[in-house]
Amino acid sequence: MGTFREATALTARGNGEFGALLDAQWGVGTRLHGGYLLAVLGRAACESAAGAGHPHVTAVSGSFVEPPEPGAALARVETLRVGRSLAQVRATLVQDGRTRVEAHITLSQLDAADPWWSAADPVRMPPEEECFLAPVDAPGAGMPVPLMGVIEERLDPENLGFAFGTPAGRGVITSWQRLADGSDWDPLSLLVALDPVPPVSLELGVPGWAPTIQLTGFVRRLPAPGPIRVRLTATDVGGDRMDEVAHVWDDKGRLVAQATQLAAIRLPVPR
Repeated sequence: MGTFREATALTARGNGEFGALLDAQWGVGTRLHGGYLLAVLGRAACESAAGAGHPHVTAVSGSFVEPPEPGAALARVETLRVGRSLAQVRATLVQDGRTRVEAHITLSQLDAADPWWSAADPVRMPPEEECFLAPVDAPGAGMPVPLMGVIEERLDPENLGFAFGTPAGRGVITSWQRLADGSDWDPLSLLVALDPVPPVSLELGVPGWAPTIQLTGFVRRLPAPGPIRVRLTATDVGGDRMDEVAHVWDDKGRLVAQATQLAAIRLPVPR
């Protein structure tokens, strides 16, 4: 098992270009995980702006144009603006000469201060040790999930009905998560947590995977060491599309990241 830092490592090539080696471990089935791909672009954005005083990804809006394959890829970064409090860049993941993922990324300086005000109380869950550790061969997934070998995810038992053929249909999945390499969460790795696995469509009784079409996320503050709590919900499902909303709290119960994505699903044929 490689570390998150190794899986997102880059080689600078000059003129805003970085070589990447996309790691198959950070995947779902045969496809690389969307949050992982955004983290690779986020690292390229941070390295391109090194020295500008904006070391952290604070907002990202990514479009997933075409699934890349594990292996060599190129990250290209175009600086749009550098100001006193933030920098804005466009980052593109290219493989075999084709754009695979494109993102607009905002960089700034995060701290670990508590929020001035928040309505996002941390999700209530059983203790971490009482939750179900998701395996690589996850029940109900229909495919191996290599990501579960590098993310230690413990699912709330209340949301596990889909694994036994009895989904609750509430449109919510909650979990504890840690990086399996033992490192602490940071603004880049939180991008992985903002694209949670499994998709909430399984809890709604819709089989199959749900590839991300577009994801917009915000990182609010530096997370405290320890596990994070993640809540994934759906608002509306129809037309073979589903929204998913993710909220992430750190070990101090503070909201550290949030995201909304549009995903593709294949709805069952009506009887």
